[in-house]
Amino acid sequence: MTTESNKNRTLLAVMGDEDTITGMLLAGIGQISNEPNKEKNFVVVNDSTTEEELANAFTLFTQTRDDIGILLINQHVADKIRILIDTFTNPFPAILEIPSKDHPYDPEKDSVLRRVRRLFGE
Repeated sequence: MTTESNKNRTLLAVMGDEDTITGMLLAGIGQISNEPNKEKNFVVVNDSTTEEELANAFTLFTQTRDDIGILLINQHVADKIRILIDTFTNPFPAILEIPSKDHPYDPEKDSVLRRVRRLFGE
């Protein structure tokens, strides 16, 4: 069922390390706008990025913006704001945790897989 508010959700957003963001931008997902609060759809995370900055970016992509359909986030970045990701229950945007070059993917940490296991009683 498509509602009027979900029709605009046509963009991917990415929160990740420099290599991940570079790859995604080369693949063509980058969007930069002059519209307030919709300037860009990606956040480069490095060692100096604070948890507060991550939380603000997550809130921007998931609650403020109405054009984001999927949020891709490196799993090691998601670990820093795990409480926000685990408590996010809205259907849009879908939040998908992805691996990075330096941090392998751990299915035990993935919030989507944990929810699926709970549904099946595992």
